[in-house]
Amino acid sequence: MRKSLRGKQIVACGTLVALLAATTAAPALAVTTNPLQRALDRVTAQGGAPGAEAVVTDHGRVTETRSGTGDLTTGKPYPHDAKFRVGSVTKTFVATVVLQLVADGKVQLDAPIERYLPGLVAGNGNDGRQITVRNLLQHTSGLYNYTDDVLTADPESLRHRGAEPGELVAIALQHPPLFAPGRGWSYSNTDYIVAGMLVEKVTGRSLATEIDRRIARPLGLRDTSLPGRGDEHLPAPHPRGYLSLGGPPADFTDFDPSTAGAAGGLVSSGRDLDTFFSALLAGRLLPAAQLAQMRRTVPAPTEPGADYGLGLIRRTLPDGTPYWGHDGGIFGFATLAGALDSGRAAAVSVNELPAPDGVQQNTETAFEIALARK
Repeated sequence: MRKSLRGKQIVACGTLVALLAATTAAPALAVTTNPLQRALDRVTAQGGAPGAEAVVTDHGRVTETRSGTGDLTTGKPYPHDAKFRVGSVTKTFVATVVLQLVADGKVQLDAPIERYLPGLVAGNGNDGRQITVRNLLQHTSGLYNYTDDVLTADPESLRHRGAEPGELVAIALQHPPLFAPGRGWSYSNTDYIVAGMLVEKVTGRSLATEIDRRIARPLGLRDTSLPGRGDEHLPAPHPRGYLSLGGPPADFTDFDPSTAGAAGGLVSSGRDLDTFFSALLAGRLLPAAQLAQMRRTVPAPTEPGADYGLGLIRRTLPDGTPYWGHDGGIFGFATLAGALDSGRAAAVSVNELPAPDGVQQNTETAFEIALARK
């Protein structure tokens, strides 16, 4: 999940955590005329991240650029067609499924969540009768972000913990709402945990099954899946995922991602993310009416330069070209993914989070170069 795309550390399930990163000896930058390669090398050789990858898809042509290592123990390079944890990019998948249910007439965007999950959101001033499905997908519900509590713990204590969605919602409901529904904007992973529960209640199937049958299989996304509780291992090929806690980078590849769940637990690849965002913006996953709703944005005051739709962020490249996408961070991995309306798509992944301060800015620059480069 995530907290911010620019200017802040994306960490674990989306909460800003002030952690010191270790300084490690970095190799010199290789001489290259490829601007994307140079940008990724700045992420690794200068920034200190172990490895990074950019996958660009433009009208069926796929290019992959890699830098650094996927395994600090063996020194193996960042693997080709790598699978990794995508964090809050999960939210765009979940919002797409919910909007498909809206198109099917099974969910109404402006209906209260109480209609579908009676009694779930109640207490301490939280009222599911006042919070709509749109509020959840748009982060205008006012619900407290449960990860602000969960991530105060030592990461190692969370490695095998896992959680059920209802448990995560209960953590959030220990706090009063941040504002009345629809009267503010605040990024809350709780919103998407509830949205995932909505999908399961309405369909009678798991969220993982619905993402697979409604998105992954129709688009041929072979690397995309939502792990269940206790499923701690990444499928091969994958880089190791690292985090820095004031000492040498620690391997945090294997852990139970159900603490992120519908808000950030998805596994995918750069190629799959490109295919997904291109297909989404081209109208292959949603009817025109629902895609238009997804692209209706509200200001995101804590996210400079960003407007938030329904699980979809609108930003602009340095030349002013708008793009749509999402970023994500979870222990060991940071991801940025999105597409232009023209269909060109890019996904950049880095296998360290938390990471040194310079890594995030360099990663964002690499992503902008990947998406804009002709």
